Amino acid sequence: MSGKTDAQVQAQYEQFPYPERNPADEAKRLIVGSPSHLDEIRHYLHGGRLDLTRPFRALIAGGGTGDAAIMLAQQLADAGASDAQVTYLDLSTASRAIAEARAEARGLSNIRFVTGPIEQVGDLAPGPYHHIDCCGVLHHLASPEAGLRALTAQLTPDGGMGLMVYGTLGRTGVYPVQEALAQLADALPDRDRLAAARKLLDGLPESHWLKRNPFVGDHLKGDAAGLYDLLLHRRDRAYRVGELADLIASADLKITAWIEPARYAPETYLSDPPLRQAAGALSPIDRAALAERLSGAIAKHVIYATRSERDVPEADPGADGSLLVFRDMDPEAIARSLRPSGTLTADISGASYSAPLPALAPRLAALIDGHRSVAEIRDLLKASGAPMPSEANFRDQVRKLFRAFNGINRMLIRTGSDR
Repeated sequence: MSGKTDAQVQAQYEQFPYPERNPADEAKRLIVGSPSHLDEIRHYLHGGRLDLTRPFRALIAGGGTGDAAIMLAQQLADAGASDAQVTYLDLSTASRAIAEARAEARGLSNIRFVTGPIEQVGDLAPGPYHHIDCCGVLHHLASPEAGLRALTAQLTPDGGMGLMVYGTLGRTGVYPVQEALAQLADALPDRDRLAAARKLLDGLPESHWLKRNPFVGDHLKGDAAGLYDLLLHRRDRAYRVGELADLIASADLKITAWIEPARYAPETYLSDPPLRQAAGALSPIDRAALAERLSGAIAKHVIYATRSERDVPEADPGADGSLLVFRDMDPEAIARSLRPSGTLTADISGASYSAPLPALAPRLAALIDGHRSVAEIRDLLKASGAPMPSEANFRDQVRKLFRAFNGINRMLIRTGSDR
């Protein structure tokens, strides 16, 4: 790193580690999310198969106060991955101190902490890594392309990445306020810039897009770190879908999944059959770009990506050996909420998501625990004495249930030895 802006960005995170976290809260809950949830890594980057009896190395590039590093390290420990290590890399010593305290509070010994900019990863924390997480960082770099290429150089041939960058349309209203504060308070000390931001927000008219945008909220939480990061950051850009696809391609990578899948499906926002048919004829990237335009609410793009030449196997949710898992949901509670041949509904940032469910939905959901295979679930249903459909129909019903929940990233596939 070099230059005035780089120094200002580093100083920001030393003074305002982001996101604001209290290590004492580790006793209450594990913060989980996307990208780099272990079940998502397994599903979207490895077709459900991830052998954790073999060495596994992960890099959290721009680890901040530790959310991704703590989540993945804890999940790897819970999975019994004895030869797994997470490397945390961040330029802020203040953020690192919080992340280390959180790891200590959990008794995690599978995290290695390194301080420095991600552009220097090859010198500071060389790989290769089976997984690289870079969440909320690329859009703050002087050259996102150079940063991404530096990370890609440390990726194993069969590895993958979980990435998050800001979305332009969903952050409507943010950038005019950033520009106004740059005009009014750029030369002030950081504490005075914060005070100016709060005063400006207090006086914003209700007609301003930031006031009317429900999809960004760091300025409403009351913590200095969130407010500074949203409105006072010295280097901040956002991406449309096409721009993000170009960034990924510039590092010789390809996108394997957009999270959540239904968010990037035009059919989520279209009800007219001819319009849906027209959307269905588009390329995958053009479909995602159309969905972004129709949604207007995507403030963050979360994707998984891998090397362009690598083919990620696609697991069949209806296959005998597939293990389905509800991501961070209680199967029994889900089963109680479902009706045979009903509809799964959800809100996706103001858009109504609905997907048809199969007749077996409640009975299947009750038996999906991430450990039973589809074959084992079928055998349990048969043993219960309840009427069963044909073999082909049973598999189709499993696939239908999977499609419904995977649309909102709530059902994933596990296969292989890491049950």
